[in-house]
Amino acid sequence: MCNAHNHPHNEQTVQIEQDILHRNNLLAERNRGYFEAKRILALNLMSSPGSGKTSLLEATIRRMKNRLPIYVMEGDQQTSNDADRIAALSIPVFQINTGTGCHLEAEMVHHAVKHLAPSEGSLLFIENVGNLVCPALFDLGESYKVVIVSTTEGNDKPLKYPHIFREAHVCIINKTDLLPYLDDADIQTLRENALKVNPRLQLFELSAVKGAGMDAWSEWLINKTSTLFES
Repeated sequence: MCNAHNHPHNEQTVQIEQDILHRNNLLAERNRGYFEAKRILALNLMSSPGSGKTSLLEATIRRMKNRLPIYVMEGDQQTSNDADRIAALSIPVFQINTGTGCHLEAEMVHHAVKHLAPSEGSLLFIENVGNLVCPALFDLGESYKVVIVSTTEGNDKPLKYPHIFREAHVCIINKTDLLPYLDDADIQTLRENALKVNPRLQLFELSAVKGAGMDAWSEWLINKTSTLFES
């Protein structure tokens, strides 16, 4: 129960959180200005662990690397496992280890950009730390937020974690190849739940491993990049 003794502490905590978010948002605008000036399509990929973010990245890179310059930032608490997978595709990649942190922040992205130095008119993927809560709170300066949910996670994920779906511009439903083996999975219900939370979501259903649905996703990326060139 709250009491008078706790109030100053709670107020201080809220103020610190507001200060952190305010500073992050200022740096995010700096990143956004850089991306827009260089016509870089920057995508913030967010999901729970095991949704297939890195597999999706690998499949996307194989389809796109001869059409556009591609750069990748890999966010994880520890290890460079995912960055090693991307580097094996001969793509410039920068590893960001957050330690105990459960999300990337705009300052981390700014630091990584200085190392990657992406070329004008390129595609930048920012693979966030696997988490359906914290990444949604921190603007990185990205062009679009992309939330990835797999068919194995349950149809109610958008309802249980609404903020990340509400903040996202795109929702990718991955692992559609597993639907025949999942008794409780209902992709239509998953779609409907995502759209209940955010009716403006651009939805893609695909299998990063098998390739089904990847054409539509790849064309969306090409179209968005072309729009940057025209602006």
